Amino acid sequence: MSFSSDAAVPVTSDLPGDGPAGGSVTPEGPRLVRGMKGYKRSRLGRNLLAAIGVGVGMGAVILLSLLIVPQGFVALLAICTGIATWELAGALRRGADIRVSVPVLLVGGQAIVWASWPFGLHGVAVALGATVLGCLLWRMREGAAHFVRDISASLFVALYVPLLVAFAVQLTVAPQGVGRVLTFLLCVIASDVGGYAAGVVAGRHPMAPTISPKKSWEGFAGSQIAGMIAGSLCVALFFGEAWYWGTLVGALLVATATLGDLVESLVKRDIGIKDMGTLLPGHGGLLDRMDSLLPTAFVAWAVLGIVVPAG
Repeated sequence: MSFSSDAAVPVTSDLPGDGPAGGSVTPEGPRLVRGMKGYKRSRLGRNLLAAIGVGVGMGAVILLSLLIVPQGFVALLAICTGIATWELAGALRRGADIRVSVPVLLVGGQAIVWASWPFGLHGVAVALGATVLGCLLWRMREGAAHFVRDISASLFVALYVPLLVAFAVQLTVAPQGVGRVLTFLLCVIASDVGGYAAGVVAGRHPMAPTISPKKSWEGFAGSQIAGMIAGSLCVALFFGEAWYWGTLVGALLVATATLGDLVESLVKRDIGIKDMGTLLPGHGGLLDRMDSLLPTAFVAWAVLGIVVPAG
């Protein structure tokens, strides 16, 4: 959807998924790339023009679905859920030979997303419970070998993708739903753009060098500033609430978006892959763009439910 602040520090590591060549990270800390050509390439990371084009296109589709028919955004979320579930299941099998219950997760994921529209959290709970039972029954066919591993991974997929997407649905169908979704999305986009800009310009101190070496504390500061500005404007303009509540909303959403990035980085490092998929040029897979959005959807639903009156 937007830039990633992963380009915050001009370094790379020898582990999968850490970006451009030209430098390395050691236990003692990052080593800057020598030579202007390699230095620039490491700062910019992926194909920047492709990433921008894909991000703008995705943003246009989301905005149109929200403004024309808000329920169409629910359909878009359901499609994204199916694709992201497929990508994560494939990555787990490709990287670590973990075999999740794909058919059950695909069907159950759709049930979780769509049930959350008319039935709210009760529908989500029923669909999630049925998905868990379905995963257990499906995996029993293959016997006891790696049963706990595969079932644990299946439950992780169900919780990580469709359950968290269901909270984005709850934002959409709530009163002033368009404003809630736009606040959620704009804060995450501002976090990405602010972190990218601050990281490229001033990134020096790695934030989590063993997880995502290219993230810096300077980039995180840029994310926070941009996210708090976006949150303040959204809460004041969309809901007429005091701007300082928006500052709090923006700060929390930025923190959660950053956590989401780091969690996906941990998953990819654990199973030894670079990207979850190849669907989006310059971005990797769809799940690689949803990593910061998934946990942030829950926090946005929870925080905006308190800050913005439902009536």
